[in-house]
Amino acid sequence: MLTQSDRVASLTGLRAVAALLVVGTHAAFATGSLTHGFLGYIYARLEIGVAFFFVLSGYLLFRPWVRAAAAGLPAPRVGRYAWRRTRRIMPAYLLTVCTVYIVYLFLADSTPGQTWAGLVRHLTLTQIYTDDFLLTYLHHGLSQTWSLAVEVSFYAALPFLAYLLVTVRCRGEWRPGRVLGGLAALAAVSPLWLIVVQTTDWLPNSATMWLPAHLVWFAGGMALAVLRSMDVRCRAATALPLAALLFLVVSTPLAGQITMGPVPVWAPLLKSLLYAAVASLVVAPLALGGGGRYERVLGSRPMTWLGEISYELFLVHVLVIALLLHVLDWPVFGGSLAGLLALTLLCAVPAAWALNRITRPTSETAPARRVPSGSEFLDSPRFQHIGG
Repeated sequence: MLTQSDRVASLTGLRAVAALLVVGTHAAFATGSLTHGFLGYIYARLEIGVAFFFVLSGYLLFRPWVRAAAAGLPAPRVGRYAWRRTRRIMPAYLLTVCTVYIVYLFLADSTPGQTWAGLVRHLTLTQIYTDDFLLTYLHHGLSQTWSLAVEVSFYAALPFLAYLLVTVRCRGEWRPGRVLGGLAALAAVSPLWLIVVQTTDWLPNSATMWLPAHLVWFAGGMALAVLRSMDVRCRAATALPLAALLFLVVSTPLAGQITMGPVPVWAPLLKSLLYAAVASLVVAPLALGGGGRYERVLGSRPMTWLGEISYELFLVHVLVIALLLHVLDWPVFGGSLAGLLALTLLCAVPAAWALNRITRPTSETAPARRVPSGSEFLDSPRFQHIGG
């Protein structure tokens, strides 16, 4: 029988998978592999790793509020929660941003974000809140950090969302059905937001990257936290084949062409909803129980080791790709995908490990042997690895 520590380890391992998917799609983009027919669509949709991260965050960060409400305990302390999130995310991020800007002083690559204004925007994670992001603050060494800006905005919004869902909606009594209903309404914000962005000029075109466009992904993870409190289980043998089928569907032109041009209104909606479904199905057996061999594989030592540095791998891999292309002098959108991916991991994994060792909180030691409860779960060292 798998223990709570096994389940936490498997969630850490899933973070490794998510990071590898993100590295893979960026390597495919850099080598021009996104134009390779159906395989190109597969490579492009590996960006679903971001959805994995968001669903995991929704589950892990909302769960302490759910546990406290279900047990009739006080809600987690917001000040402690904010400090833990800041301490886990910002040191490695700030060091990466400064390093990238210094490196790009010596690279021939011209990128819009390599300005003082771009530096300030990236240091404050506000680079996506502008019109024409691609022409103003996009930095080729930090292009992946748009999703971190979204993640941090979710961190900021979560205590208020938890208050509305758990305290206001439940009226002092734990009612999981009411919370699930509230989460359905929260998830509905994303398609509505995307419709507004696509069909009106009310918002900047970069608004497709903002938190409301991705609430459906976070809501999927938050719903899993509620279902966990209801002792709902999900077998991997059922969830994973369905997730694979939906991934094949989203890897078609139905979810939008691989182009920078205009797309039909329904395409980003379909892609967003399918990403939410696939990511939630992938996380569900690990969060709810029923993972079996899937849970054991992701909880293995190699996967958990890589999962514990997955955040740092996410931060450094784009810079590593840029440096490799510069050193190898490969043509734009040329070269070998397999070769670039292998070299990227060979260089980025040690760099990520070093960044993790330098910046991780000193209190992060071996995982606790007992199952923490209430706000203790939020503060546990192991949680900091998988919730960041």
